[in-house]
Amino acid sequence: MPPFPRAAKDAVGDTTLRGNLRHATHTIRDKRAAAVAELPDWDRLRAAGAAIKDRTLRHLDHYLEQLEASVTAAGGIVHWAADAAEANRIVTDLVRATGEREVIKVKSMATQEIGLNEALEAAGIRANETDLAELIVQLGDDLPSHILVPAIHRNRGEIRDIFTEKMARWGRAAPEGLTDSPAELAEAARLHLREKFLRAKVGISGANFMVAETGTLVVVESEGNGRMCLTLPETLISVVGIEKVIPSWQDLEVFLQTLPRSSTAERMNPYTSMWTGTTDGDGPRVFHLVLLDNGRTDTLADEVGRQALRCIRCSACLNVCPVYERAGGHAYGSPYPGPIGAILTPQLRGTASELDASLPYASSLCGACYEVCPVAIDIPEVLVHLRERVVQGGPVTVRGTRTRIRPAKGHAAERAALRAATWALDRPGALRAGQRLAGRARRLVPRRLPGPGRAWTASRDVPAVPAEPFRDWWQRRTREAGGE
Repeated sequence: MPPFPRAAKDAVGDTTLRGNLRHATHTIRDKRAAAVAELPDWDRLRAAGAAIKDRTLRHLDHYLEQLEASVTAAGGIVHWAADAAEANRIVTDLVRATGEREVIKVKSMATQEIGLNEALEAAGIRANETDLAELIVQLGDDLPSHILVPAIHRNRGEIRDIFTEKMARWGRAAPEGLTDSPAELAEAARLHLREKFLRAKVGISGANFMVAETGTLVVVESEGNGRMCLTLPETLISVVGIEKVIPSWQDLEVFLQTLPRSSTAERMNPYTSMWTGTTDGDGPRVFHLVLLDNGRTDTLADEVGRQALRCIRCSACLNVCPVYERAGGHAYGSPYPGPIGAILTPQLRGTASELDASLPYASSLCGACYEVCPVAIDIPEVLVHLRERVVQGGPVTVRGTRTRIRPAKGHAAERAALRAATWALDRPGALRAGQRLAGRARRLVPRRLPGPGRAWTASRDVPAVPAEPFRDWWQRRTREAGGE
C-alpha cells in the first residue's frame, strides 16, 4: 500500500466513491444523532463506558486470567496468540483437526487484522463470510472500507453485478433477472448462505465483549447470520482481541446501551447472542477461544495511546470524519479505517512503514471524532502524540521490550522547522525582530512555497502576512488611546 496521501488522492478523484460515501455516512450519522438524543443520561453512560474500559485496562492481566478460568470451567478451551502468525497457526490447526475444508464466519475485525481468510486459503480451507456486506466484499475480491458497513463504497447496481457475476463460484448462483432492489439482493444472499449454514461443521467468530466473571462471549449484529454461525456448527472458534474483556455483567449493561445507538442508530441490536462454554444438546459441542495480542500489550504501555484500546468498534468516528468521507476506507491500508484506524493501526503495527507513519496525519484534527465516541477516546490527542513519535522518534514498547525508535524518513524539514520555532519562541527579542522583518517583506511572500512546503500549498495559499505584528499594533493602539 502507498502512504495515505497518495492513496487518498486517487480516492478523492473517484466521484462515484465519494457520492456513495457521502450519502451513506450522512444518513448513518443523522440517525445516530437522533438515537443518542433520546437518552438524557448519554454523557453519563459515555463517562461510565470510558471508566470501565480504563479500569479493565489497568488490571488487564487479572481479568484475562479470570476470563480463562471461567471459560475453561464452562467447557471451553483457551489459546493465547502473541501475534497474527501464531493466531493463524492455531486456528488453521484447529480446523484441520476437525477434518473439514470449509468454515463459515461471523463478521470479525480481529480475523481481518490477522489475515485469517488468506491463511486458511493457503492451507486449503475455504472461509465463507456470512455478513451481507462482508459477503459483497468477498465475492467482489475487494477489501472492507468501513468498520460497520464494509461495503459502504458500493452502490446497489455494483452489488447486483457482483452477485450476478461471482456468486456461482462460491456456491448457489444468483437468481435469474436479479435487479438492484434491496429486497431482491438480500433474498439472493439469504438463499446463497442458507446452504452454507446448514452444511458447515465449523464456525469462526470474533466477539464484541467477553465477560470475565462468567466466561461469556457476546456478539451483537443485525442480520441473524451471526446467530446461525454461533449455534449450528459442531465446532466454534472465536478469535478475540484481549482488550475486549470486561469485568462483569453489570458493566455489559452500559455497552449494550451505547454500542447499538452509536453504530446502527438502534435502541437495541436485533440479534444479541451470548454463549458461555458448551452445553450438551445446545449449540456447538466444542468451543475454542483464541485470545489475540498482536501489539495490544505494547499499546497498553503507552500512557497516551492506550486509550485507543477502549474502542468498541461502533464506527461513529468514521461517519463524522471529513477526511474519511472523502478518501474512503481503502486509503488507510488497514482493516481499521478512519480516525480510530489512524491511531490504532500505527500502534499495533508500529510506524516503520511509510504507510503506517502517514496515518497519524490522516486527520484535520477537527475533533468531531472525539465528540461522538461513546467511550470518550480523545483521538486528536493521540494523533498529535503519534505525529510527535513519527517526527522525533523516541522510546516505545515493542513486543514487551522498551526500545527507542528512530524518526521516520521524510520529516527532516519538519524537525528543522520545529527546532527553529522552538529557538525563536524561547527568545522574545528574536521573535519580535522576525515578526517585524516579515511584515516589511510581506509583498515578497509567494502564494506557493518551494521545496518541502510545496505539498502544503498545493491545496491552499500561504496566509497573508499582516502589515505589522500584533504586539506593535497593540502598543500603537494603546498609545493612541492614551493620547486621547
